[in-house]
Amino acid sequence: MDKRGLSYNSRKALMVNIGENAGSEVADLLTRLLDEVEELRRTKVSITRIVPGQNEPAREYIEEPV
Repeated sequence: MDKRGLSYNSRKALMVNIGENAGSEVADLLTRLLDEVEELRRTKVSITRIVPGQNEPAREYIEEPV
C-alpha cells in the first residue's frame, strides 16, 4: 500500500460528509499536492553562501536585447 495520500477511511469520510464528487476531488487534489511536494523535495538544491556576512543578495540587472 502507498504510504502517501489519504487512507481508504479518510477518503470515505470525505465522500460521506461533503458528497461523493466533492470528496473525491479533495482527495485527488491532496494526492497531487503530496506528489508535487515530494518532487520538490527530491529536486531541492542547497545553496551555500560564498561570501560570509553578506545579508542581501547582489542585485544583477540583465537587459534584454532590443
